[in-house]
Amino acid sequence: MSSSATVEIINFGDELLVGIRANAHLEYLGAELARFGLPVQRARVICDSPDEIRAAFSEAMTRSDLVIMTGGLGPTADDLTRETIAEVLGAELIHDADVEAAIKEYFRVIDRPMAAHHRRQCFVLKGGEVLPNERGTAPGLYYQTKGKTLVLLPGPTQELRPMFERELVPRLRRDGFLRDAASFVQVRTSGCGESSIEACLQDIIAAEPDLQVAFCAHYGIVDVRLSSREGHLDAADLERISRAVAEECGDHFFCFGKGSLAEVVHYELRKMGRTLAVAESCTGGMLSDAFTNISGASKTFIGGIVCYSNEVKVSQVDVPESILMQHGAVSPECAIAMAAGVAEQLGSHYGLSVTGFAGPEGGDKKNPVGTMHLGYHSPVGVWSKTVRYTGGRLDVKARAVHAALDWMRRKLLKYKAEEQGACGGLN
Repeated sequence: MSSSATVEIINFGDELLVGIRANAHLEYLGAELARFGLPVQRARVICDSPDEIRAAFSEAMTRSDLVIMTGGLGPTADDLTRETIAEVLGAELIHDADVEAAIKEYFRVIDRPMAAHHRRQCFVLKGGEVLPNERGTAPGLYYQTKGKTLVLLPGPTQELRPMFERELVPRLRRDGFLRDAASFVQVRTSGCGESSIEACLQDIIAAEPDLQVAFCAHYGIVDVRLSSREGHLDAADLERISRAVAEECGDHFFCFGKGSLAEVVHYELRKMGRTLAVAESCTGGMLSDAFTNISGASKTFIGGIVCYSNEVKVSQVDVPESILMQHGAVSPECAIAMAAGVAEQLGSHYGLSVTGFAGPEGGDKKNPVGTMHLGYHSPVGVWSKTVRYTGGRLDVKARAVHAALDWMRRKLLKYKAEEQGACGGLN
């Protein structure tokens, strides 16, 4: 069914329409479903209104085989999804004792009483399959009628994603919606532009008529997604081609799938038995955050220091006052001192630092807004690197973090053998 099923996603929530929250559900569900050969054909965002829910749901069920709806399953008065959907379907909402027991257990664990309004969440569509919620109180639902499949998922991200992976995917696979193997392979690259990556892959693309290649660039990373246009390439073919693409990309390639640059750096450091500490000014902890998002990061990541002011640069990471007076806080010299200082202070083999002008204010003729200086300390030497970016403050900060991680990745790959030889006694 996966090759022909039509899929539609409907996201509920006034907060999405007024921009309070980004629509991360569509990004996540679209990517995950496409990974299993079930691309989404249509998506829409609507407000928490019964009339809008009726209209959107009725239209979706006439044209799509699988309709996934997110949000509106909570206990409050504006959570109207289950009641409105039951009305449109002419289906009965019935009390589910197992759901009520699960909600009571949830509140017992967090040591709070179950409020009366949570009883609304104990009612589900008769004939549907309840999708248990391990992270909250709103159960999901898997409901089939007249050859159509309806899925209701809760709005909170921390509830939706585990429910999708643990409860929905097995049911979609059982009912023939999903392929057993991934329908595409993603090759991740960094440090090279989208058009340059495309140009270096022309021979591979030309040799595979059924190969479909899509490029997605974000913050200095270019993802290359490989799939079969007509289905003539199987999983083994895509794996073979992806290896060729990775080889052609050279040291711009850093992983397959959805891995991060921080994960690659962590993996290399762990193989070497080495540790890292970071010092950051304008990025305000984003570099540390990239590592602490990794399970097991404590094996390699010692910690980080956000040294935003000059006083903290001096007191916490031992940047000499003479460097700040002579070269300034936004300088290669300061970046190197920060990297070496944090490694010394926290007792790590490596130090990585970022200092710069993220904008929109600040900067000067020598270091205009968007200038970022990176510092790298290793057992065999210290280096600095300067990058410049345009864009908003958050964009510049994100790109600087990726640039620092990619630079360290390349340094580790290039100098690992020499560093291991020079520092073989440091384990």
